[in-house]
Amino acid sequence: MPQFATISDPYLFWTLAVVCGMFVGVAKSGIPGVGILAVPLMALVFPAGLSTGILLPMLVVGDIFAVSYYKRHAVWTYVLRCLPWGAAGIVAGFFILKHCQFSEENLKHIIGSIVLAVLAGGWWVKRKGDGLSIPEKWWFAATLGLIGGFATMAANAAGPVWMVYFIAMSLPKNEFLGTGAWTFLILNTFKLPFSYALGYINADSLRFDAMMIPAIVAGTLLGIFAAKRIPQKAFDLLVKFLAAAAAVNLLLR
Repeated sequence: MPQFATISDPYLFWTLAVVCGMFVGVAKSGIPGVGILAVPLMALVFPAGLSTGILLPMLVVGDIFAVSYYKRHAVWTYVLRCLPWGAAGIVAGFFILKHCQFSEENLKHIIGSIVLAVLAGGWWVKRKGDGLSIPEKWWFAATLGLIGGFATMAANAAGPVWMVYFIAMSLPKNEFLGTGAWTFLILNTFKLPFSYALGYINADSLRFDAMMIPAIVAGTLLGIFAAKRIPQKAFDLLVKFLAAAAAVNLLLR
């Protein structure tokens, strides 16, 4: 068990760690949004700041699987439109985290707040449904890009933010997943040196990430299986409830 874990019970630790790895795989294999649950769970088993660095390489591995599966479906116009603003948000988030010197407690609160905010935003968009008018102007992509870049740098929680943008573009399912897969892979890879510079990635964390690859692969296969058999509405409600519960737990710690 890693020395930097915050849970002393090895059985509980490895159970939560494997579950987090599987959620990453499930999220990347066709059920977007599931990955948001891994964010607060990872912050429960590791120090808050370090948890984002540990989760990041796992996300990159999942992104590689997603790109391999959906690479032909990406709409590069939307990928390229997102990248500059997302990168700018990542850089801004890096400097804020580096110079503000957040305590462990504050980082847990930031992660919990971001998770709850993106869940609320996703609920609002879904509630509005077809009646929601979302602009396609450059400033809309810029706004969501900056917010998503900061959210992913601070908490690896940009998934729902990017989903709002891709929903606005009315992309079919495969194009939605392919465009998102390339966007996440490029931005998560871009984020790696910044996370390393913050001290969130080190040799020990990378060894743990390597151990999680089988769980990510299992999650990818499970996601492909579950997407065809589990009612999407019930599954989404369960994931959002668990993510919200974990986020609230972080806020109260």
